[in-house]
Amino acid sequence: MAEQKLKRSIGPFTALAMVMGTVIGGGVFFKIASVTAATHSVSLTLLAWVVAGILTICGGLTVAELGAAIPETGGSVQYMRHTYGPLSGFLLGWSEMLIYVPANMAALAIIFATQVVILLHLSTSLVVPIAIVVVVTITCLNLLGAKVGGTVQSLTLIFKLIPVFLIVIVGLFMPGHVDVTFFPVTPTDHSNVITAFSGGLLATMFAYEGWINVGDIAGEMKNPKRDIPKAVVLGLTFIMIIYVLVNWVFLKNMPISQIAGNPNTAAEVAGKLFGNLGGKLVTIGILVSVFGTINGYTMTGARIPYALAKQDLLPFSNLFQRLNRAAAPFVASLFILLIAIIMIFLGSFDLLTDMLVFVMWIFNCLLFLAVFILRKKEPLLERPYRVLWYPLVPAVAILGGLFIVVTTLINQPGLAFAGLGITVIGVPVYYLHRYTTRKKNQQ
Repeated sequence: MAEQKLKRSIGPFTALAMVMGTVIGGGVFFKIASVTAATHSVSLTLLAWVVAGILTICGGLTVAELGAAIPETGGSVQYMRHTYGPLSGFLLGWSEMLIYVPANMAALAIIFATQVVILLHLSTSLVVPIAIVVVVTITCLNLLGAKVGGTVQSLTLIFKLIPVFLIVIVGLFMPGHVDVTFFPVTPTDHSNVITAFSGGLLATMFAYEGWINVGDIAGEMKNPKRDIPKAVVLGLTFIMIIYVLVNWVFLKNMPISQIAGNPNTAAEVAGKLFGNLGGKLVTIGILVSVFGTINGYTMTGARIPYALAKQDLLPFSNLFQRLNRAAAPFVASLFILLIAIIMIFLGSFDLLTDMLVFVMWIFNCLLFLAVFILRKKEPLLERPYRVLWYPLVPAVAILGGLFIVVTTLINQPGLAFAGLGITVIGVPVYYLHRYTTRKKNQQ
């Protein structure tokens, strides 16, 4: 029987759509509530979005070198394995499949369902059922193959940019409803500036999450060495500009005291700009945006357990590497779906997103460091793309990542240790599976 293989059907536009479509989603519209709740300052809010964008671009420029040099399905899991060995790659894949991907899917599905309930004036008891229907529907679409999932991603990117551009263009030129002042910089609730800014920065980082996932589908890209760096760099630059402009529009149309903790900010600002009907239409566009983001995580996330299973690193690897007739990893997809549904029942939007940001930035710091390590250990490794302004850009990415990790440990230790705990559980699972596999092979 011939070995089943993924099909190389993804081109440069779909790769760019994967970056922009996965990143631009719930965060830009809904994280403003938690950012302003942390900062209580217009200046610190906008600064958090700019700094987060710069850190993400530095991270994207850095990891793009790894993506071009190691263009394998599994993306960052393969970069970790190549640099630090199989255990590190396994732990990243383990945390991605148990925390990062399903938490993103669950958090965004909760946001999607909440907005549907508000838009249609439904009972709040329907939030969980609607969220489950959304993740099940998107998983079924992706089981039809990478081409279908990529098409959905490309189409939703086009539609999701409509509400973004409408809010930016109309919001910038229409007179604002609030007299925005940048000074004083200090938070209005008299909290510590560093604490306020770090809390806001952590919240904004979720809105930039997802860019690294384009590497997970490298095995299905026509020219990954060329397209991964372009997609990451161009996509993240556009995204940062969009985010800063969108948040400026929010701040000039609603007092910061009304934005803080208000998850319906985007819909209310849209109502102010376009009237009641126009506001609802923009909200529908936002729903399409969130739908596309969930699709991006669903599509790339299933490739993570698949890539681990191909190396026989997971229990039941023979199941996780199975592909259906459309060459989609269906067992891996259903596993990710199950974890996401459990998280929908257990979690809240902000709790899930803060946990996943903390865990992933630990691994991101290791990935940034990997560029230095591989430059020294493997100078002859083919590098079709080299990070710009080396070593400054990777160093900035590492320092920014360490800031996020340390401030989370200080300000949210319970959340940090919960994420670390789930990750560390992967160590005995890894060695137990190796032991049982070795025993089986000896028989």
